[in-house]
Amino acid sequence: MAKRSRYAARPAAKPGIKRPGTAATPAGGLRAEARSGGLTEAELSRAAMLEAELLERERIAIADNARRRARTRGVDVEIAGDPGAPLSVRAAHEYAYVARDIRRIGLTAGLMFAMLAGIWAVVNAGGAGLP
Repeated sequence: MAKRSRYAARPAAKPGIKRPGTAATPAGGLRAEARSGGLTEAELSRAAMLEAELLERERIAIADNARRRARTRGVDVEIAGDPGAPLSVRAAHEYAYVARDIRRIGLTAGLMFAMLAGIWAVVNAGGAGLP
């Protein structure tokens, strides 16, 4: 006994329905427009040219973005981007922001210590807070 199904056969399986782009030529192969999605050689070459142009624009944009980020960090772009430079030279330029941050931390700590010393002098030498 054959297994029954509730659903009708798939539309593509029905006889008489033809799928687009699958028509065979008399030689038995597919037509040229079915293989390439209906594009001519001129259209394919134009698409390849546009793709190459877009990739070049994207490469330039990425390089500009890297230069802009390097400038904001204070890194010399020529040395940081040179793969032939020694690692110590690249690291010295790459981590210049660390030295700048250490100086800022030291300045902040010194300012806080000076404020604390001023408050101590007002409280102890000025007699503030004593009855």
